Amino acid sequence: MNDQEEPISQHLIELRRRLIITAIALAFGSLITFIFFRSILDLMLIGAKASLPENGNIVYTELTEFVGVAMKISLFGGLVLALPVIMYQAVVFVTPGLRPKERRYLYILLPLTILSFIAGATFGFKILIPPAVGFLISFGGEIATPMIRIGNVINLMITLLFWMGLIFQLPLLAFFFTKIGIVTPKTLSRQRRYAVVAAFVLGAIITPTFDPINQTLVALPIIVLYEAGILLSRIAYRGKKTQDSK
Repeated sequence: MNDQEEPISQHLIELRRRLIITAIALAFGSLITFIFFRSILDLMLIGAKASLPENGNIVYTELTEFVGVAMKISLFGGLVLALPVIMYQAVVFVTPGLRPKERRYLYILLPLTILSFIAGATFGFKILIPPAVGFLISFGGEIATPMIRIGNVINLMITLLFWMGLIFQLPLLAFFFTKIGIVTPKTLSRQRRYAVVAAFVLGAIITPTFDPINQTLVALPIIVLYEAGILLSRIAYRGKKTQDSK
């Protein structure tokens, strides 16, 4: 019985150690981001300010709102800065259960996942957020003067940037899952119609607007990324079959 309990306790100790390292990296990254949060805030608000009517401004209505914004930006920035450490700790914790070849694929894909997250967040910032903010501000602009709360703007931006960063992981996940035998290109191709529906559902969930244009701006990249995932899955499947035949 002790032989069965010991591995479980060792896994829990290892998990706690990885979580502590992750928490330290996140705290350190958040501290660095907090130091420069005003510059980051100015950058994030460029699109929102450009969409404001003449003489319009972004406001905060509660004493603690601006402090909360600073904390959210710091945590999100800390997450981005700590992402390499977080991904590495997750990989190191998972790899003992993988075969040597699977570990090699995971280590190769690790830096690519970070680049994909940054690419997704950049896409959201450059392509998705400006029209979304512009639509929301102009939707009722002829009836009432918009008083845009800074907390609301930052919540919207962080949510969109985070989700787009995750969505851009689809091709790499398809490649890795094919390599370890969980999925095949044929399976992904069969599920294409469901992926298209899921893309528009996610577009409706992620975007806070009700117009189809902004939802399509989210759905189309998901569909393209899914197709890219099928392509990478085929490459991975061919390589896997070649290695298995040797």
